[in-house]
Amino acid sequence: MIQQAKEILQETFGYNTFRPLQNEVISNVIRKKDTLVIMPTGGGKSLCYQIPALIFNGLTVVVSPLISLMKDQVEQLEEFGVPALFLNSSLTPEMYRQNVNRLRRGDAKLLYLAPETLMMDSTRRLLSDIKVDCFTIDEAHCISEWGHDFRPEYRQLARVRKDFPDAVCLALTATATPRVRNDIRDILEMKNSNAFVASFDRNNLLLKIADKENPLDQILDFLYTRPKQSGIIYCFSRRQVDELYSDLKHEGHSVLPYHAGLSETERTRNQDAFIRDDARIIVATIAFGMGINKPDVRYVIHHDMPQNIESYYQQIGRSGRDGLQADCLLLYSYSDKQKIQYFINKKEGTEKEVAEKHLEALINYLEFDGCRRIPLLNYFGEKYEKEDCGMCDNCLRHKDELQDLTVPAQKYLSCVARTGEMYGAHHIADILRGSKAKKILENGHDKLSTYGIGVDWPKNQWIQLSRLLIRKGLLKKDPQYGSLLLTDDATAVLSGDEILQGVLDRTQTGTGDDVRTKTTSDVENKYDEYLFEELRKKRKELADVQEIPPYTIFPDTTLMEMSYYFPQSEEKLMGIYGVGSAKMKKYGDIFLDIIRAYCEEHNIKERSRDLNRRINKSTSSRKHDRVGREYNSGKSINHLAEQFGVKKVTILSNLKKFVDDGNSIDPAGVLEASELSERKRDEVFESMKRIGPELLKPVYEDLNKEVDYNELRILQLAYLAEHGS
Repeated sequence: MIQQAKEILQETFGYNTFRPLQNEVISNVIRKKDTLVIMPTGGGKSLCYQIPALIFNGLTVVVSPLISLMKDQVEQLEEFGVPALFLNSSLTPEMYRQNVNRLRRGDAKLLYLAPETLMMDSTRRLLSDIKVDCFTIDEAHCISEWGHDFRPEYRQLARVRKDFPDAVCLALTATATPRVRNDIRDILEMKNSNAFVASFDRNNLLLKIADKENPLDQILDFLYTRPKQSGIIYCFSRRQVDELYSDLKHEGHSVLPYHAGLSETERTRNQDAFIRDDARIIVATIAFGMGINKPDVRYVIHHDMPQNIESYYQQIGRSGRDGLQADCLLLYSYSDKQKIQYFINKKEGTEKEVAEKHLEALINYLEFDGCRRIPLLNYFGEKYEKEDCGMCDNCLRHKDELQDLTVPAQKYLSCVARTGEMYGAHHIADILRGSKAKKILENGHDKLSTYGIGVDWPKNQWIQLSRLLIRKGLLKKDPQYGSLLLTDDATAVLSGDEILQGVLDRTQTGTGDDVRTKTTSDVENKYDEYLFEELRKKRKELADVQEIPPYTIFPDTTLMEMSYYFPQSEEKLMGIYGVGSAKMKKYGDIFLDIIRAYCEEHNIKERSRDLNRRINKSTSSRKHDRVGREYNSGKSINHLAEQFGVKKVTILSNLKKFVDDGNSIDPAGVLEASELSERKRDEVFESMKRIGPELLKPVYEDLNKEVDYNELRILQLAYLAEHGS
């Protein structure tokens, strides 16, 4: 039977191989063994019951919590030529009757139902006369009160499954801790079941946490380099959604809001517009997204902190479902943490205990200094074996970006202590900078020994240090008044027994365009963008006529392969990812005509599939060549950072590679990026002349650690551009 499953995978769905664990799960279900599947969003859970449904003689019932998911799944299955239908409140009475009649005639292999619909007497009577071979529960974590989205009505499913004694039970979820998994099995009485737990690592998601500071500007900076991409921005409240939606619309973005304060008609209309590419961005509360199966969401931004790791993981999981790189940015502020704590304090008993543990785990993830996948996967009971994932902000950070901040930290902590731990971050920064503000003079803080000892730093830098000290657990905020309080751990730093290292500025929202050279294939990097756009236009046109989402015709990954391999025959087109027999019959000639005409016009030949290989060094080198050429054309480092959507340090790194390859650049343009005085620059150059410019650490120490690594990196490049090694 598994051979039949493989044939269905290729012929119907157009995929050549199973994803991890799909083969094992499908085999288990076909043998009628109860099965629990924990598989991350985008891991291919749907095929685990859709393929068995096409093998079984009887019906597969799928319990799903959201109407939008059912509609989306059925539309996609119909495009693959698979007979499926749903019963829910969105249908008119006439359509409902038609679907019931189709069901009785045996015209469907899959039936999607909400738990409430399944519990209705009429539905149970209808199904009692139909052979049901598979009873599937999607989003099964809703059964457990320890899950992040507990729904009491899901508990009743254990009783309903007894209506189908001959049906195999399949429970699926993307997010479940070990405790939740055991709960699911107990409640559903899956006594002899097999559990399949896929890795929770979505390695195509780039994880980044940024300190929230002027969030609108941070989001606008992020969106600037993603003008044609689809994304979701999550906010804590309806009011915040409306404000951000209004701001982004004013800036010219294709954006719509989504929250429970809108009418059901508005919510449905906005969601459909997003799914059908009529709007690029959705700004939403957590009410949006469960059941959204749009594969080409390229980013998820959290304007505010989510309430727990499971919600965060599920929400970022709505991006990159097509396997291509997607960026996940979370803006983190202490006030957001306090907001969540305020609502937790209103809870009682077990509910409060669970919420406290969830918040603690989330904060641990947000403030973690190492690879972010370590605490994230550990939360779900999985050990991440690598030290460097290459796809999170901490792992991508240059090792020498870490600064020794012990002395500034001692100044700051000492000032907090000398003011009686009664003031906030801005007041402490003002004292350190020698401000003559009325509040400082009235309180006599101009007489403190710490007054004016921090004039060498701008106020913003001291504020950033205060955030770092809170993240490191050396300071905490008074929950009632917001004043800074020293923790026990601060003593060791104040006494000099421990050093403090860290990165001050975590407000940048760029996610590193150069990461693509590490994580993506030739297809993703070298497809023909002009042909891709032509195919996208045709896809949208076809989708609009049929009133379905464009990705149900072909996902972006399929169009990218078409734009890379240039298939010009039916046989070659069938070898493209996601082109099954039904889609070949329906759309093959349409897309082949566009590809053939484009290839003829531009004299392009069909490309053999054996050329598809991972990016290597020669491919990645094109990036720094391009940066170097753009710089030599007259563009500044700041301009290039904005153009490529990366930090200045990344542009500097690419320019250094360009120079190391023997190319020349103008050092004057590099020096424009430096904020040091001419005197300080000459000191650095003298040090590099004595010690050598190749390694920065000896220079840093030679200068008594007074010049940070960001400046040293700028002057190193200027020195090499002027003098060579």
